[in-house]
Amino acid sequence: MVREIYQDVTSGKQMNRLLQGDVGSGKTIVAFVTMLLATDNGAQACLMAPTEILADQHYQGLKQYADKLGIVLGKLTGSTKKKDRKPIHEQLRSGEMQMIVGTHALLEDEVQFHNLGLCIVDEQHRFGVAQRSKLWQKNPRIIPHVLVMTATPIPRTLAMTLYGDLEVSVIDELPAGRKEIITVHRYDSNRLRVFGFIREQIKLGRQVYIVYPLIEESEGLDYKDLMDGYESVTRAFPEYRVSMVHGKLKPQDKDYEMQRFVKHETHIMVATTVIEVGVNVPNASVMVIENAERFGLAQLHQLRGRVGRGADQSYCILMTGYKLSKEGKTRIETMVRTNNGFEIADIDLKLRGPGDLMGTQQSGVLDLLIADLAKDAKILKESRAAALQIIEKDPDLSLPEHANLLRHIRSLSHNTVNWSRIS
Repeated sequence: MVREIYQDVTSGKQMNRLLQGDVGSGKTIVAFVTMLLATDNGAQACLMAPTEILADQHYQGLKQYADKLGIVLGKLTGSTKKKDRKPIHEQLRSGEMQMIVGTHALLEDEVQFHNLGLCIVDEQHRFGVAQRSKLWQKNPRIIPHVLVMTATPIPRTLAMTLYGDLEVSVIDELPAGRKEIITVHRYDSNRLRVFGFIREQIKLGRQVYIVYPLIEESEGLDYKDLMDGYESVTRAFPEYRVSMVHGKLKPQDKDYEMQRFVKHETHIMVATTVIEVGVNVPNASVMVIENAERFGLAQLHQLRGRVGRGADQSYCILMTGYKLSKEGKTRIETMVRTNNGFEIADIDLKLRGPGDLMGTQQSGVLDLLIADLAKDAKILKESRAAALQIIEKDPDLSLPEHANLLRHIRSLSHNTVNWSRIS
């Protein structure tokens, strides 16, 4: 993994690599080693995460190593106080701050670097293409190396991978001692049995997540809403403390509730998908997903990854009603059958289509004349290998046998997007 990255950054060309590893497989440590390669060569490195919770988790995890190595590591998020921002901006501009972890706040115009050499984007599908490209433009002299990380490539990512715009590294092992998460499907009519199982796990000293798709009841939708769920959970478990987290909470309130759960002050966390990424509570062993048929495969896999981070056996319980669409059934069956992120992404690709490569649309049918990205993976990989051979042999396409290729490339619109600039 690190060897592949090292070869990229020392090749004289811009690295543009996707690091795929299941939740908890060690992507953050690989990211830190890559950041060290940048700082060791006099460049700065930044790591951008989609939520403050995740950015803070990365910061706390990396700071212990940075401090021991004498590296200046900063953190910049939306809730960073105004008086604290100025020194951070100055240290970045002067080059004194070698590494920074942050959220979308890193994209602000006043955030300028002395010499940004590496951009790492975690859970990259949570950012739009325009947002990511803004980060690359923070070094006007040279394009920084790019490492994007994800636990589950969504279809668009997979499509771009097949197009050959991203080199791919896969961490295909979990850390020693981790057990595979047991995933089961239960109907709403089994709720009392599920609650009984939750009670057993809490008695063993474990903690539990219960995730809902909506915050408040929506007219015309009969999905379990968060507020109603919170009330029913507190009634069902009067002897246990319950936290609640959702996107409408103020950042400090969200952080307060999260910290209570992390410190084991609460036993059950009732939440929306705001906890999809970035929560690391090794003691949590049960993930209950209400109305699981309403979530995409990538989301379900991410949510499941919030448990199974300790040595204890963990469980994911997918709750649904009896009315399931054909796609809904396929998603639930896939989750029960496999924990493999790439297999899940392949099925997601078949179900949803590759989406819009420009990055605004996350799913749907790509307007290709011949190829079908779900079915033609093999030929696309072979085509990419053939293209790389041609570039290596004849980078200017000056040989007679490449005349047609050259003519075609010249005929393409000048507005054609250079995918390598946006990963």
